[in-house]
Amino acid sequence: MRVKCEAIRFILPALIIFALVAGSCTGQKSRPERKGLIPENTLVDVITDVYLADGLLTLPRMRYLVSAKDSLETFADAIGKYGYTMDDMEKTLHYYFVKKPKSLIRIYDLALGRLSEMELRFVREAVLVRLRMEDLWPGEKSYLLPDPFGDDPDGLDMELTESGTFSLSFSLTIHPDDQTIDPVSGLFLYYPERPDSLQIDQFSTLRFIKDGREHNYSILKTIPRGSTVFLRGWFVDHQNQHPGIEKHISVRNITFTGTPFR
Repeated sequence: MRVKCEAIRFILPALIIFALVAGSCTGQKSRPERKGLIPENTLVDVITDVYLADGLLTLPRMRYLVSAKDSLETFADAIGKYGYTMDDMEKTLHYYFVKKPKSLIRIYDLALGRLSEMELRFVREAVLVRLRMEDLWPGEKSYLLPDPFGDDPDGLDMELTESGTFSLSFSLTIHPDDQTIDPVSGLFLYYPERPDSLQIDQFSTLRFIKDGREHNYSILKTIPRGSTVFLRGWFVDHQNQHPGIEKHISVRNITFTGTPFR
């Protein structure tokens, strides 16, 4: 019985081998019988579910929680959901291997197709979630100093409507002709409803590399529930710089991603 179950565990990558092993486990039969076989359409469903169960059991945490005996029962449960036993599965695969090998390959391909569709659906959902998270950034995706249209922004002043733990990420280039001395970040959260001494929550200070190349930066921040909060400041702090210095800075790929509180 254990040999049978272990074969089922590797049903997709070794389906033909399984059919051979299954046939030997049931004793020498002159020819397989059709009575009690799993129908083709149901067999595709069963193979798909066995593969999914096997995929879950390859996860380290699942393998830690589930004993060897329980893992075998997991495969039996996947088959039993459709009203069949592991003996039925063995008999069915042996029959198709001996009598209908081309049909076995077609059933195998159908199961792979369903698994591919599931994977594609999962990837699409993951992309949609990522895009929704990126949309939490309320401003422009890029900024230039000096502004090519001659209208340099005074700084960021944006209300953030989501609470949770977020990562503000961006790419920044300080060009060789920029005159900023020791450039650092200058971003903070402003809470207008708090007492004066608690209204400012500075982001972690980032020290930027002034080499004319684009570098990626990220700052982690938690925004509490039920607070009115604004993002203020600028990606590069110029408050302590000479007011007449020449600026040449590019900020791109701005995202505000993370896990909102629910």
